[in-house]
Amino acid sequence: MKKAKKALNRIKIVLAQKEKSNKWLAEKLKVNGPTVSQWCTNKAQPSLETFYQIAEVLDVEVRKLIQPTKEIDT
Repeated sequence: MKKAKKALNRIKIVLAQKEKSNKWLAEKLKVNGPTVSQWCTNKAQPSLETFYQIAEVLDVEVRKLIQPTKEIDT
């Protein structure tokens, strides 16, 4: 039985919320489309520096792009 891969980032979700496409993000970051696709499907992860670039392009805090590991009491 194959183990399901856990989502590590929320890039796909934030792109959808911002009504932006993978292609749009790839153009903004000057990377190829398949790279962004792999990030969105969690098959690969961007570097920390790239996470900050993505956050800047999408105008969100970088923590919005990363899947939380546990609930935080507020």
